Amino acid sequence: MTLPTPSIILASTSPHRRALLERLRLPFQAVSPGVEEDELPGEAPATRAARLALAKARAVAVGYPGAIVIGSDQVASMRIGPDIALLHKPGDRSTCHAQLAAMSGRVVRFDTAVAVIRDDTELTHMDLTAVHFRELTDHEIGRYIDREPAYDCAGGFKCEGLGASLFESIEARDPTALVGLPLIWVCAALRELGVTV
Repeated sequence: MTLPTPSIILASTSPHRRALLERLRLPFQAVSPGVEEDELPGEAPATRAARLALAKARAVAVGYPGAIVIGSDQVASMRIGPDIALLHKPGDRSTCHAQLAAMSGRVVRFDTAVAVIRDDTELTHMDLTAVHFRELTDHEIGRYIDREPAYDCAGGFKCEGLGASLFESIEARDPTALVGLPLIWVCAALRELGVTV
C-alpha cells in the first residue's frame, strides 16, 4: 500500500522562492507566514536568517497539521572595516544605486536559511554564498539598473539574470541558494520526509 504524499506548503509569498520550488514539479501552495522580520541588536546575519526561517515555517505549520512546511530567509551582508552592514531589498532606484556602489570591489555574503517542518520533525539548514563584486563605475551601475531593476531583491541585483555582469566570481555549494532557496538541500529534506523528488 502506497501512502499518500503529504501536502507541501511554502511559507513565503516571494515569487523568487515560488519559482524555485516549482522546478521540483511537486504540487504545493504558498502561504504568507505573517512573521515580523525584525532585526535584533547584535544578532549575526546567519543567526537572524536561521531564526526567521524557523519562525516562518512554525507560524504556517500550526494551521496545517500533517503538511510539510518550508520556511526560508536570507540575509545579505558585507564587511566595511570592523563593521558588518546588512543589505536589504532596496525598494527604489536611488537606494539600489547606493547599495550597488557600496558593494563595488567587495565581497557580499548571503546567508540563506531553510527550515522544513512536518508535525514534530524540524529539519534546518544554512547555506553560505559569497559574491565577489568587480569594481563598478556609476555608469555601469546606472546601466544595470536601467536594464534590470531588481528593487525587490536583497542587494539590488539578480544573479540569475544580468546581475552576473557585476561579479568577478561566486563561491557557492548550491547555485539556487543565492536566489533564495537551496534546492539541493530541500530535495534531501523532502526525501527524508517521504516525498519522492
